[in-house]
Amino acid sequence: MSVGELACSYAAMILFDDGIPITSEKIAQLVKAANVTVESYWPSLFAKLAEKRNLEDLIMNVGSGGGGAAVAVAAPAAGGGGAAAAAPPPEEKKEEPKEESDDDMGFSLFD
Repeated sequence: MSVGELACSYAAMILFDDGIPITSEKIAQLVKAANVTVESYWPSLFAKLAEKRNLEDLIMNVGSGGGGAAVAVAAPAAGGGGAAAAAPPPEEKKEEPKEESDDDMGFSLFD
């Protein structure tokens, strides 16, 4: 993430938290007040994002990744003869080794 992206992200979150409308001018003003120089297109990009998306949803769902979605495979239109790709197998959970207690080893710290 570049400095411009990070500065504009923080500026947009500050504006959202204070209930101030998120505009490119306000973002640029906050970034300038923080003595950070960014390319001129970053504030307008983040302002457009704030118009189209709800920042509260973005903030609250930051930890929920979307990378685990299944991929849909379209069937060939005319006798392509290719086999359809199989879905990846579900992830197997590995059992973590259980920690042994001191009693199992035949000694203890308090003997």
